[in-house]
Amino acid sequence: MFSPFEDAMFTFVPIFIGIVAIIVFGGIIFAIVKSISTWNSNNNSPKLTVPAEVVTKRTQTSGGSGDSSASTWYYATFQVESGDRMELAVNGSQYGMLADGDIGMLTFQGTRFGAFERVNNV
Repeated sequence: MFSPFEDAMFTFVPIFIGIVAIIVFGGIIFAIVKSISTWNSNNNSPKLTVPAEVVTKRTQTSGGSGDSSASTWYYATFQVESGDRMELAVNGSQYGMLADGDIGMLTFQGTRFGAFERVNNV
């Protein structure tokens, strides 16, 4: 014979597992849809080249504990002539070539970094 507590557990556990599964798969689907939306928005944006200054750079690192490898993402913040700032993801070699205060021509498309060509101020 099952006690009322055991009956409740047999009812509650499958419902709880179902709710957790819905939340996990919902989060995965949301991330995929958001990623596709950003990609599509960037593709539909004009490719612009504007004068800009490198304001700052930063990195974001995750993982690396125990036997897992670490991942690093690189970002640079640019300020355009209007005073607006935008932070764009760049790859490691681009990150290494940028320095705070650099002035040049920034090429970007939506939120996608294209290039930064430094202008000599000599």
